[in-house]
Amino acid sequence: MNLPKSPAVPTRARRRLSELHPLLYTLAVSLKRTRRHIEGYLGGERWCSQYDATPLPFRVKRHSSRLLKQLGQSEMWLQHNKVRNLAIAIPRLTDVLLRPGETFSFCRLVGRPTRRKGYVEGMELSQGRVRPGVGGGLCQLSNMIHWLALHSPLTVTERSNHSFDPFPDQNRSIPFGSGAAIFYNYVDLRLRNDTATTLQFRFWLTDRELWGELRSNAELEHTYTVFERHHRFEQRGGDWYRHNELWRRVMLRRGGALVREEFIKENHARVLYTPPAEGTREPPL
Repeated sequence: MNLPKSPAVPTRARRRLSELHPLLYTLAVSLKRTRRHIEGYLGGERWCSQYDATPLPFRVKRHSSRLLKQLGQSEMWLQHNKVRNLAIAIPRLTDVLLRPGETFSFCRLVGRPTRRKGYVEGMELSQGRVRPGVGGGLCQLSNMIHWLALHSPLTVTERSNHSFDPFPDQNRSIPFGSGAAIFYNYVDLRLRNDTATTLQFRFWLTDRELWGELRSNAELEHTYTVFERHHRFEQRGGDWYRHNELWRRVMLRRGGALVREEFIKENHARVLYTPPAEGTREPPL
């Protein structure tokens, strides 16, 4: 997380300032959270808040992700704690209905992760490094929600990249840069339902995986495939950066004919590891 932008202070200097003066960082976070609360009350969004334990009849997309991975030199206890945090957050999100015209907010539904609610320290990406943080690991859930949304007609109205890429790929099943960072409450994932169809998120844990699916009350006209283009690593000075573009194909559900290709987002993030030699290059002059 970065302090509020100031054109007179370089980004790296702001990051060092927040580390040298943690009270200033805490104050900045508090001010951002207060402003977001005010915006939420004064804004005109219709927030989704209704639940139905009965699955809607049509599956839009299902996906799973492994719970425990060996990520660089990270401590495995942080990943085991992540599973505990996910188990607390999932009931706040599973079976929630997203009706026409409503907006889904990860932070509003899950709330602030605190020790009092049972959250423990998990792995958190903050201020340019990997560190323990209460509620750490919930990004695995927000990543999944964003991935499901990309395979639907939902409109992503707010989504933030992770500020850096901490670990090399390990059996990655989805493109780099398709996740969604979360930090209560001003780094949020928000989705708006601009269709006439009601949608429903459902999540559950098994011994090895986090599962999620998006369902609907009517069959959707289209299916979606998300892919990347122009993936590469670039070295700038002593730092390495990872770049790609996210795209998706929109196809008719019946017959599979291609309707169009859509550009989603361009990603460019610093990596904290030495990338593989294949696919790396120097940036153009």
